[in-house]
Amino acid sequence: MTDSRGLRRKFVLMTVLMVFGLALFSGCATMTGETAGENIDDSTIHTKATAAVIKDPDAQYFKIDVSVTKGEVVLTGFVNSRQTEDRLVAKIREIRGVTSVKSLLKLEEKK
Repeated sequence: MTDSRGLRRKFVLMTVLMVFGLALFSGCATMTGETAGENIDDSTIHTKATAAVIKDPDAQYFKIDVSVTKGEVVLTGFVNSRQTEDRLVAKIREIRGVTSVKSLLKLEEKK
C-alpha cells in the first residue's frame, strides 16, 4: 500500500508542477502583448529591412532608422532622392511578414 501512496503523491506533485509551469509560460506572452512568434518575426523583418538599407548603393551612407511593430515597418531619416526612397520601400515590401511600409524619410538638401 505504501508504494501505491508514494506513486500517487509523485503523480499529484508532477501534475501540480506542470499546471504552474504552463501558467507561468502563458503569462509571459500576455505581459508584453505579443507572442514569441510575433517578436521573432518583427526582429527578423527589422534585420532584413536594415540589410536592404545598407545594401542600397545610395542609402547606405545616410542615417535611416527602421522600426517594426507587428509587421508594420516605419522608415525615418534622410535620403538623397525620391527614387532612392521608392526603391527602399519596394525592397522592404518584398520581405516576408511585412504588412505595410510607412516612409517618413526626408530629402536631404544638396549643398
